[in-house]
Amino acid sequence: MFRRKLTALDYHNPNGFDCTDETQFRNCIVWLEDQKIRHYKIEDRGNLRNIPSSDWPQAYQKYLQDVSCPFGVQERQEAVDWLLGLAVRYEYGDNGNSPDFKAGVTALANILKIQRHDDYLVMLKAIRILIQERLSPEAITKANQNKEGIPVALDKHILGFDTGDASLNEAAQILRLLHIEELRELQTKINEAIVAVQAIIADPKTDHRLGKVGR
Repeated sequence: MFRRKLTALDYHNPNGFDCTDETQFRNCIVWLEDQKIRHYKIEDRGNLRNIPSSDWPQAYQKYLQDVSCPFGVQERQEAVDWLLGLAVRYEYGDNGNSPDFKAGVTALANILKIQRHDDYLVMLKAIRILIQERLSPEAITKANQNKEGIPVALDKHILGFDTGDASLNEAAQILRLLHIEELRELQTKINEAIVAVQAIIADPKTDHRLGKVGR
């Protein structure tokens, strides 16, 4: 449940983290505050850092209140997940104005034909929504039902730019191919509509003077 967020935060053991293990749980909370959230000043983190103390639950409860967490100490999984989400927002919010971030968002927006916006986070949200719609389990299932997949060698498709990240480049190539495929499907539907209209016009039962089609 926490693996993806822990991985995004570069936690040392995202796959093995066990929220029910008291030692792992307390260490993770301290790590989040020390490395990512940093709500307290360093000199005010003593009680939270004192993991073996019997008073630690009280320090943790106060910490949840201080960071305005909507969950209490009894809702451990929900509180941890909320703190991880807060840490992710802080982590990536800090990098939201970097030139590399802006360039990457702009490049993806151009590929997906998404209108540019002064706020790069708005464009990023639009990209996320579009990716979710195209790569959601439902969309993938529908695509698998409609046609057989054809292997594609990504290295033979030139992207036209370099984001500086191999994974991001590959994702951009996939999104571009998906976009091209959607354009082809749209053109096919347009052609079918044209043929249908031509068939209606060519129908000898059509009386254009009466504005009626058929009998």
